[in-house]
Amino acid sequence: MEVHIDKNSGYCFGVEYAIAMAEEEMATADTLYCLGDIVHNSMEVKRLSDQGLRIIDRDQLRALRDCKVLIRAHGEPPETYQLALKNNLQLIDASCPVVLKLQNRVKYAFDQMTKIEGQIVIYGEQGHAEVVGLSGQTRDQAVVIASEGDLSKLDYTRPIALFSQTTKSTSGFYRIKERIEANIRQANPDLDPAALAGRLDANDSICRQVSNREPQLQKFAAEHDVIVFVSGKKSSNGKALFGVCQAANPRSYFVENETEVVASWFEPTDRVGIGGATSTPLWLMENVARHVAALVVAPEVG
Repeated sequence: MEVHIDKNSGYCFGVEYAIAMAEEEMATADTLYCLGDIVHNSMEVKRLSDQGLRIIDRDQLRALRDCKVLIRAHGEPPETYQLALKNNLQLIDASCPVVLKLQNRVKYAFDQMTKIEGQIVIYGEQGHAEVVGLSGQTRDQAVVIASEGDLSKLDYTRPIALFSQTTKSTSGFYRIKERIEANIRQANPDLDPAALAGRLDANDSICRQVSNREPQLQKFAAEHDVIVFVSGKKSSNGKALFGVCQAANPRSYFVENETEVVASWFEPTDRVGIGGATSTPLWLMENVARHVAALVVAPEVG
């Protein structure tokens, strides 16, 4: 059996940067608070917790005073920064630069749309940390669309500015865009083509580090007999990329760590590929790879 780790899998820049900042701070401090899981991977969260990182929720944040709090790569809404000033909290801001840029774009679009009674629409997961931060730029007036089933929330007689959570599927974004365009045409049959086109400002705001992984992972999955995809169950990016694996290779399996690997998935002659999400650490993929390689069992006796 051959086992290969996908060289394009693992941490994106934003996650790597946030973890490096956390480790640097914890090297000189007994405790560092982090608002929400620093990464959507329970194994990595535990590793960092063992070093002194304390995960808190928003209610716990309100009770903190005079301490350091890490802002993770997903970014935060304006109210978090206002609370930090009020409670004398020192924020260690590890917001991903890509997310910060998108927050600014959403804020600007919201200001413009407000003038013409338009709508800000975010293609993303309701309640996801990044989406909470993006929606905060609109005073929580943005409409969050997780799937085509949510499109009934929109008023197609009003202008729409569409953005995407940075870790969503590119193909999913363009499907949503096409459906919105079709619904606008249906709701406004008397508008000429130029006016119809002006009703939707679609912004593909998916991180290119994420979107570029889809074709790379598709190729990697097709080149192997079996794919073991390693990701935290909370990871939106993990779910999207695992779907890419499944489409290219039906023998694809999703695991959180090596204990979930099942020996019957493999044949001795298989070429096995190990992949992961942008929130999956390399050390975890290496653990899974070693475990899979050790599954080559000697022939039974008798």
